[in-house]
Amino acid sequence: MKFSKEEVLNEMSRSGIIPVFYIPDVEIAKAVIEACYKGGARVTEFTNRGEKAFSVFAELIKFAEKFPGLILGIGTIMNPADAEKFIDAGADFVVAPVLTTSLAPVCKKHNVHWIPGTGTLTEIVTARDAGAELIKLFPGSVLGPKFVSAVLPVVPGLKLMPTGGVEATEENLKGWFDAGVFCAGMGSQLLSNKLIGEKNWNKLENEIKRVLEIAQRVRAKTQD
Repeated sequence: MKFSKEEVLNEMSRSGIIPVFYIPDVEIAKAVIEACYKGGARVTEFTNRGEKAFSVFAELIKFAEKFPGLILGIGTIMNPADAEKFIDAGADFVVAPVLTTSLAPVCKKHNVHWIPGTGTLTEIVTARDAGAELIKLFPGSVLGPKFVSAVLPVVPGLKLMPTGGVEATEENLKGWFDAGVFCAGMGSQLLSNKLIGEKNWNKLENEIKRVLEIAQRVRAKTQD
């Protein structure tokens, strides 16, 4: 592991937006990683959603060494064996779509963040009590910013990361950050399938930069 848990959280907070993707073609995946980095993203989540996920991720870990400060995590982890495998390959954090507490001791052993997926207040508190410092809200588009606004006064101090349906617009991002989220994961709403299909890396880089700037701007207003 190249980064401490504190460094990972600090960079997630600074960036505000975490690009999330899976691509089975390693060269295209590398190009996406590079576009994210050039666009200003320093934390990226690659997801374990296909039979080539591990081999591609292992190559991306090597590729990431070219980019100082690039933090690369693995998502869609459902069991301890996969968590071990990807952490051994170099994952800086582990994200799950569901609350699988058996992942907690594995991540604790390796001193990496376990970021479980939750959809209710009970799951959120269970995740926190099991050791999660950052908790994923999934699917974000279903739960919405009002869910966050209702939860945080009840359980102050939570670090929440909505993922799934977070939109690349100022209105949507403002809603999330005004509600109090720590950061937001963004997949195809940020990493356009069209641009990736066209291999339009310059435009993808500019889109990432635009969305990161929106996140910084709306958070600055929230903190004023």
